[in-house]
Amino acid sequence: MNDEALLRYSRHILLEEFGIDGQTRVDAAHALIVGVGGLGSPVALYLAAAGVGRITLVDDDTVDLTNLQRQIAHTTGRVGMAKVESAAQAMREINPSIVIATHAVRNNPALLAELMPGVDDVIDCSDNYVTRHVVNDACVRHSIPLVSGAAIRFDGQLGVYDTRDAASPCYACVFPPDAAFEETRCAVLGAFAPVVGTIGTLQASEALKLLAGVGPSMAGSLLMYDGRRTSFDTMKVLRDPQCGVCAPHRSATS
Repeated sequence: MNDEALLRYSRHILLEEFGIDGQTRVDAAHALIVGVGGLGSPVALYLAAAGVGRITLVDDDTVDLTNLQRQIAHTTGRVGMAKVESAAQAMREINPSIVIATHAVRNNPALLAELMPGVDDVIDCSDNYVTRHVVNDACVRHSIPLVSGAAIRFDGQLGVYDTRDAASPCYACVFPPDAAFEETRCAVLGAFAPVVGTIGTLQASEALKLLAGVGPSMAGSLLMYDGRRTSFDTMKVLRDPQCGVCAPHRSATS
């Protein structure tokens, strides 16, 4: 690590739990961010600022004026630009030393199968139930920890799913794919911008802890945030031994 890097990351290096070793692990890491909207914006900016050596962005959307109230990686001047390119530009302005790969395509199983090898953690910042399950399935197949967030109106939630830990559930253990969940979108119900930013920032925190080896992670817990009351609640979530997504893979590797 050269003198410029030591200076840039000095406030992390000063942390006893982080130190040079943690920063070295972060520098060598590869993070995959799915979605660079409201949640993905703070994730992308914080991971870039922290010096994650390689970051891959996946999002097929373009920047719209209605995004700018909460999607802080984007600017008025970049309306109409692919979100992955807009976010990459913001990230490079913060930290030009990192490597950023962009995929302006809709997330799909084939793309994830191509991208997953070499990824150290995945941060799901998507806004729909189907995508979350596609991402979870890929993480289970490749034994990669998943940091998943969601936010709508004044409410947010955060979970870490790490099937490298035999006791940790996957996303499907907690939210079964065949369960009847009503799909909600901020274009219809709205989203309080600081709530989205809060959950995205917490996702960045959990992702960095995993990459730096600073524990423990939130695996096995589900955090819920109420932005009206500024309150957090955490509940324990358990692995489903009969889960159709992770149980077959755990059996195959046991």
